[in-house]
Amino acid sequence: MFIVSSYTLAVGLCFITMLCWGSWGNTQKLAAKTWRYELFYWDYVIGIVLFSLVMALTLGSIGDQGRSFIPDLMQISAGNFGSAFLGGIIFNASNILLSAAISLAGMAVAFPVGVGLALVLGVFINYFGAPAGDPVTLFIGVGLIVFALIFNGIAYGKLTRGKDKSIAKKGLYIALSAGFLMSFFYRFVAAAVDLNNFESPTPGMATPYTAVFIFSLGMLFSNFFFNTYLMRKPFVGAPVTYKAYFSGGFSTHAVGILGGIIWGLGTSLSYIATGEAGAAISYALGQGATMVAAFWGVFIWKEFKGASKSVNLLLFLMFLLFTSGLALIIVAGNQ
Repeated sequence: MFIVSSYTLAVGLCFITMLCWGSWGNTQKLAAKTWRYELFYWDYVIGIVLFSLVMALTLGSIGDQGRSFIPDLMQISAGNFGSAFLGGIIFNASNILLSAAISLAGMAVAFPVGVGLALVLGVFINYFGAPAGDPVTLFIGVGLIVFALIFNGIAYGKLTRGKDKSIAKKGLYIALSAGFLMSFFYRFVAAAVDLNNFESPTPGMATPYTAVFIFSLGMLFSNFFFNTYLMRKPFVGAPVTYKAYFSGGFSTHAVGILGGIIWGLGTSLSYIATGEAGAAISYALGQGATMVAAFWGVFIWKEFKGASKSVNLLLFLMFLLFTSGLALIIVAGNQ
C-alpha cells in the first residue's frame, strides 16, 4: 500500500485534507437551489462509501509495504472493526447536524463554530490518545483558534440583528452540537490503526485504508436512522420523503456524490498522514477547513454581504487568529 515517508509530505496531504473538508459544503450550497439538505445528504454518504472503497482497492492494495486491503479487512479484530465503525456513526450524527447548520446559518458560520469547536476539543482528545509534537506550541495554537471562534460568533450575532432570531440561534446551537460530537470521531478510527507501524501493522489492527472504509460503512448504516428521522422531523420546513429522493435527476444526485468524494479524499489523506504527523496534528490541520469554508462563505457565497465595518473587522481578526493558530500547530508537529 502507499505509505507516507516524510513529515513534509504528511503536512502537504493534511493541507489537501483541509481544502477538501472545507470545500465539500459548496456542493450542498449548489444542491440547495432545488434540493433539501436531507436528500442531498444521502448522496453525500454514498459518495464517501464508494470513494473509500476505490482508495482501498487502489492505493491501499499496491506495492509490497503493509497489508493490502482485502487481507487486512479479513484479519481485523472485532474490537478494532467496531471502533472504526463507531467512529463513522459518531461522525455521521455530527455531520448531519453540521449540514443542518449550513442550511440555516451558512458556511461562514457553521464551519468556524461547529468544526472549529471540533478542532479545539479533538486536538486534546487525539493528543492524549496518541501524543505527538510539542504540547506547549500545539495548545497555544489551539488557544488562538478559540479566540477566532469567539470573534466569528460575535460577528454572526451582529449580522443577525433585525432578522429572525429563532432561526439564527437554532443554526448556531446546532453548529455547536455538531462540533462537540465531531471532536470524538477521529480518535475512534485512529485507535483501530497501528499508527506506529504502517509497514507491518500489528495483527488485528487495520491499515488507514481499511479503517476509513469501515468508518464509511458506519456512516451508511447510521444514516438509515439519523437521516430518516430528520426527513420526518426536520429542524425547519415540511417533512420530506424517500419518493422525493428517487425523483431527483442525475445531475442533482451527482452533486451530492461529488461532495462525498471530496470529503472522502480529504479523510483518506488525513489518516494516511497520521503515521508521520501523528493523529493530533493530522486532525488539527485538516480541521483548518474551517477557514477554507469561511472563505467560500464570505467571499464566494456572500453570506456576510452588507455587513458593517465592525463585523468585517471581526471577520478579519477571525481569519488572522485562525491562520496563526494553524501555523503554530504545524510548528508543534515538527518539534
